[in-house]
Amino acid sequence: MDKYALVAESPESTVVAEYQPLYRKDTSYQSEADLEKAFIEQLQNQAYEYLPITSEAALVANLRTQLELLNNYQFTDAEWDQFFKSKIANQNNGIVEKTTIVQEDHIQLLTRPDGTVKNIYLLDKTNIHNNRLQVINQYTVEDGQRANRYDVTILINGLPMVHVELKKRGVDIKEAFNQINRYNRESFWSGSGLFEYVQLFVISNGTYTKYYSNTTRFTHLKDLTDGTVKKGKRTSNSFEFTSWWADASNRPITDLMDFGRTFFAKHTLLQILTKYCVFTSDKLLLVMRPYQIVATERILSRINVSNNYKTYGSVEGGGYVWHTTGSGKTLTSFKSAQ
Repeated sequence: MDKYALVAESPESTVVAEYQPLYRKDTSYQSEADLEKAFIEQLQNQAYEYLPITSEAALVANLRTQLELLNNYQFTDAEWDQFFKSKIANQNNGIVEKTTIVQEDHIQLLTRPDGTVKNIYLLDKTNIHNNRLQVINQYTVEDGQRANRYDVTILINGLPMVHVELKKRGVDIKEAFNQINRYNRESFWSGSGLFEYVQLFVISNGTYTKYYSNTTRFTHLKDLTDGTVKKGKRTSNSFEFTSWWADASNRPITDLMDFGRTFFAKHTLLQILTKYCVFTSDKLLLVMRPYQIVATERILSRINVSNNYKTYGSVEGGGYVWHTTGSGKTLTSFKSAQ
């Protein structure tokens, strides 16, 4: 039997094999507003729908529309009111509970007036391209501890899932990191608490861009409340726990526009959210780093090849993962085994 070596990776690979920057770097100190405008235009070029939503009423109305489209079902006003208040905006649920819904319980039950029950999908994790991606900016919150205005938010089926905080070129991106922490204290929980559904945060000053999961900040707040943080101790809220994005050769992709073309490619972002986030038994959301995703997909590819050529149990059908200490071997193997 003829056998063929892999000469090219699938265009559906989550991490781009090799990335050559297309965007000419702007060396001027571009304003935050200019940076935000350029980034949104980039997302629109990638088929994200832009919405001029700046209030909770408009956000909730759009959420209803998007869930109706995803589920091919029209809520009555009474059904929507009951479903929204009891399932989506339950006041007893915080970041952990809402993350559990996204990661483990994304099919919620709607009890109709006649007593029948219908499954309502918040996400389609089987056919990820059935999910609709939208982008909003300058969303305004008035009813928190203080008024806040958020930079850029990605909605998936109407729910805020990824938030991007920007600073102008030349400003340390830690400023954006700290600002997100302030939003968490002051306003993400306000109103219906929809921004507590955000799973991933992206921070950038145009030149440098990083990402991290929602529990990177939440765990630190819990530690502070419990009094378990000691002076000088690096916690899960430390800036060091943010991650660079990269291509399959682990070359960092730091410029915001380059990051947007790769990390925010629809297939990549949906794969990360639905497959490459791990919600642990300790209720921590871990988002995998690019080299872990690459290793996982290559393991799966190797398994498929071994299956096709019936080489299970042989040296030819095997392989190994080369990771350094603390680089995520357990997480990589866990995702491959799922």
